[in-house]
Amino acid sequence: MKKLKSLSEKRLRSDSIITFDFSRSVGELSVEIRRQIGVLIDRSGYVTHLIVGSDHSIEIPHLDRYRVAHSRLRGLRLFHTHLKEETLNQEDLMDLVLNRFDSITAGVVDPSGIPKFFYSAYINPDPDSEKLWILEDRIYPGQIKEGYSEEIQALESEFTKNNSNLKDSQKHNRAFLVGVYDTRRMKRSPEHSMEELKELCRTAGIHVVDTYMQKKLPDSSTVVGKGKLQEIILKSVHKDIEHLIFDLELTPSQAKKISDASDLKIIDRTQLILDIFSKNAKSRDGKLQVELAQLKYLKNRLSELDDNMSRLTGGIGGRGPGETKLEIGKRRVEEKITRLENELLSLKKRRELNRKARSRNEIPIVAIVGYTNAGKSTLLNALTNSEVVAEDKLFATLDPTTRRIRFPEEREIIISDTVGFIHDLPPDLSQAFKATLEELGDADLLLHVVDVSNPNHSEQMEAVDEILNSLNLHEIPRLVIYNKADNIDSEQFEILAENGEILVSAFTRQGLGELLNLIEERLWLEKKENLLTA
Repeated sequence: MKKLKSLSEKRLRSDSIITFDFSRSVGELSVEIRRQIGVLIDRSGYVTHLIVGSDHSIEIPHLDRYRVAHSRLRGLRLFHTHLKEETLNQEDLMDLVLNRFDSITAGVVDPSGIPKFFYSAYINPDPDSEKLWILEDRIYPGQIKEGYSEEIQALESEFTKNNSNLKDSQKHNRAFLVGVYDTRRMKRSPEHSMEELKELCRTAGIHVVDTYMQKKLPDSSTVVGKGKLQEIILKSVHKDIEHLIFDLELTPSQAKKISDASDLKIIDRTQLILDIFSKNAKSRDGKLQVELAQLKYLKNRLSELDDNMSRLTGGIGGRGPGETKLEIGKRRVEEKITRLENELLSLKKRRELNRKARSRNEIPIVAIVGYTNAGKSTLLNALTNSEVVAEDKLFATLDPTTRRIRFPEEREIIISDTVGFIHDLPPDLSQAFKATLEELGDADLLLHVVDVSNPNHSEQMEAVDEILNSLNLHEIPRLVIYNKADNIDSEQFEILAENGEILVSAFTRQGLGELLNLIEERLWLEKKENLLTA
């Protein structure tokens, strides 16, 4: 212990990766205790950590991944002994990248502890390179050269240069997307699912740096398997990525195991959608529904991470340990869920009163439904000359918006915009928004808006039909509106037109006159004909 303490108090020259005298002191002690010894040294030459391992490895202590400095390197170099004649192994090189060390050096020592030769490696500053590290040639003690400080500064400059070439939007919220798909159970292709995840990321303000796809049953432990996960984490750290986003809902145990293997922020598809909903909800109703879904998601993921968490007793003489912090957290979440559900119930009753008032006035109701980002809000704006928020993003509209349209002969309709649908909408979120979508049950006509320019629009139409059927809305008359017709080629346009499809462009207002005539015909003329026939 005295010798270890003495080692920890030494200072090395900053312009040399290691010195022979210091490496000999570490080597002799390493042989004496028959264990590898590792030393973390800062750029001033001071020893910050001294690590004693086993005869074949050392374990790096947890080091804070987030640094104040803008440089990509940590400012620490690792030197450790190898008791057997071996080069830097995979574990050493992973430690180099994951911890962003300035360098890593292994000193191979002889039976008396004297260094025979050294192996060193640096992180590759090129983020596009498949090689994550640069391995130096083996050197002997007499070949240790000066100039180490200048080499590290040059390496830092390379990282800074690569970072400065990025746009501002690409420097933050960088993500690696991971998709694992069981194709036997999927109704759409994995490629389409990944494209939709990219679009969700764009909506959330996340810059996608890299993606990985597997077509197999997800691993029950780490989704992609331990080896592949390590590879993804290494690539993420090398490319300065902050988020690992999975195209599925992770189980609590999967999320914990992946988090334990990495300091990256782990996000699943459900969290991403909840985040977008949280940003876009404006009304009291919408905010409550999103908060309720978030709490239900959180409730299943509360876990007691620290075995030493304090327990609260029931006062003086209280028997038993009382509640753990975990139990208190769960109870508070459950209490808040109950309160939110009661608030939403009162808002639902208020909406029912409003619907009854509208039905007494016998004003027809037309509801716009469709896949998210199909152009529903733009169509509402174009039909009513209003200014509902319409953006080229997913879930730009979460709160139902209602407008009136006046026709000739003093006819009037109420037209409403609703939240967009999406494949595999999280169940808690779907349940929360069913209250909002219940208003569709009172509609006299549904306008199913389809983004015809999207190559996957057929799959999107099927997803919308499934959701409408689940809400028992399949019996309400429906018009399928092919929007964004200005974005398709003339051949596709002509084929759809010949099939009698309704083609419009809410952006250029193409076909809106014909659409209004069709709405009027469905709501009044067909009803009149039916009454005369009866």
